[in-house]
Amino acid sequence: MSLAWEGGRHPGWPARLGPLRVDAGLVALRPPRLRDASAWSATRLRDQAYLEDWEPTAFDGWHERNAVLAWPAHWSSLKSMARRGHALPFVITVDGELAGQITVGNIVRGSLRSAWVGYWVAADRARGGVATAALALVVDHCFGEAGLHRLEATARPENAASLRVLAKVGFRQEGLFRRYLDVAGDWRDHVCFAMTAEEASPEGIVRRMVAQGYAQTA
Repeated sequence: MSLAWEGGRHPGWPARLGPLRVDAGLVALRPPRLRDASAWSATRLRDQAYLEDWEPTAFDGWHERNAVLAWPAHWSSLKSMARRGHALPFVITVDGELAGQITVGNIVRGSLRSAWVGYWVAADRARGGVATAALALVVDHCFGEAGLHRLEATARPENAASLRVLAKVGFRQEGLFRRYLDVAGDWRDHVCFAMTAEEASPEGIVRRMVAQGYAQTA
């Protein structure tokens, strides 16, 4: 696979991934849009109690950070990082409606070809395989068209749902980061997970999920 950038285009971006059918519906990933502001803000504000315990502390206040007027700057930043090759940001949709975000960030090329991945899913979509499908789609894309070799992810030890998603997709636990990130107003431990391209091959994560009966291609 050639990793040369053609006309300044970052490998693997922009892209649309999926869909995959799971119990919750048809899961697909697409680049964020400026017109996502209302749906994004409404979801984030509604789900504050569900999301706030797992995300970096909002020192400017949850409502200010997730207001409709906060989206344009957030969208612009994601778009800029994607164009520079530093990130792969996606909106998660279920049956065409915004249901969360998944972002591949801190992309390093050269001999490392590594990045981290993080995601959130709306409370009413928390079950039914949405996060697992979204993560599987992103992993295959990163190890395929995007040309990465290693992905990392972290989760608080108390976040049982996220730990299950990472394990189901095939991430292996590598260790514990003590007081790693300021979350919900305090420095929290995080479990570190990782996966390399060799661990996802030869069939890829999506095909593995389909074979195991967790999802169907659409």
